[in-house]
Amino acid sequence: MRRYLRIVVLCLACGFCSLLYAFSQLAASPEEGAGGGGGKPQAAAASWLAGGGRGGAGGVGSAGPAAHPGRSDRCKDFSLCYWNPYWMLPSDVCGMNCFWEAAFRYSLKVQPIQRMHLAVVACGERLEETITMLKSAIIFSIRPLQFHIFAEDQLHDSFKGILDSWSFLQTFNYSLYPITFPSENALEWKKLFKPCASQRLFLPLILKEVDSLLYVDTDILFLRPVDDIWSLLKKFNSTQIAAMAPEHEEPRIGWYNRFARHPYYGKTGVNSGVMLMNMTRMRRKYFKNDMTTVRLRWGDMLMPLLKKYKLNITWGDQDLLNIIFFHNPESLFVFPCQWNYRPDHCIYGSNCQEAEEEGIFILHGNRGVYHDDKQPAFRAIYEALRNVVGANAESQAPGGLRKENPPRNKIPR
Repeated sequence: MRRYLRIVVLCLACGFCSLLYAFSQLAASPEEGAGGGGGKPQAAAASWLAGGGRGGAGGVGSAGPAAHPGRSDRCKDFSLCYWNPYWMLPSDVCGMNCFWEAAFRYSLKVQPIQRMHLAVVACGERLEETITMLKSAIIFSIRPLQFHIFAEDQLHDSFKGILDSWSFLQTFNYSLYPITFPSENALEWKKLFKPCASQRLFLPLILKEVDSLLYVDTDILFLRPVDDIWSLLKKFNSTQIAAMAPEHEEPRIGWYNRFARHPYYGKTGVNSGVMLMNMTRMRRKYFKNDMTTVRLRWGDMLMPLLKKYKLNITWGDQDLLNIIFFHNPESLFVFPCQWNYRPDHCIYGSNCQEAEEEGIFILHGNRGVYHDDKQPAFRAIYEALRNVVGANAESQAPGGLRKENPPRNKIPR
């Protein structure tokens, strides 16, 4: 019996010592104090407490003794408890504050999540396609999104009405912009290839406060989180400013290498339907070109480039991008075809090996395949995502994909 009592007493003593040690570790962190990395979390924790906990109306900047004159002076000094266990605090320091500071010290060190910026240009009867693309981005993505929607004026009310009706407002924000070209030659830019498509060339000059941006065509569908392609920005080396996929994987069916009358990137050119950009670098870089021996900045290069090649280009702004990166190949990061999977990858036999091995990440329904019967698989995926009711998309995917949601401004088929 005495043996069991000794074991019980020993276990209680060990448990008490363990709790004592754990509490002292929470209350004291010399490593953080010595490294100087705890400033912002300390301030945030202090603000949270001084503001009365969750939902304090004053925010981070309004906390502190000055904001609460009735508060005891013993709660004024928040940093001392980093250096003292709870039971060894100076008399002028509030012990309860130290407890909360220790509790929030690690969680508040997490930096705020940065939004991913996604841009699209919609003109004519592209409202339905654009809304479906945005819906696919919201459904599959993890981090919050910031949409930059460039659209003709007559489409703004429709975009606003649809996006405001969705219940995902906590997962994305959006901004609507008019179609904007340089006043000189604006009509020429607008009619280059598809209506308004060349707007993407001017995004670095318009969105001056945006560091990085993913541009996509309206006929894009995300089948993986936007987070995944956004993470490719971390793979850029010091000279790379943008990322695109090859126009073709198989040179025998390539367009640029057989028909182009202008320079193009690599063996088969690149497709600009999905374009990831570090726009800070784009704005700073001086580009090599074949118009002058002097390197030109992005905004200074576009108009001379159009004037020189406008009679030789077929695919508008995509051709201009190919010319730019032909002269500056070190500036382009090329990602695999699964990030821009198009009908060309399966019309002439399967020629996107990465998609065969790992699946399709982004579907690009060019050639109008979402609205005809030439590629039933493309159309089926598009209609499934289109028909997800916006307000309940998360709960409906994938089981509720059969629900009908009559599209507005429906594209004629």
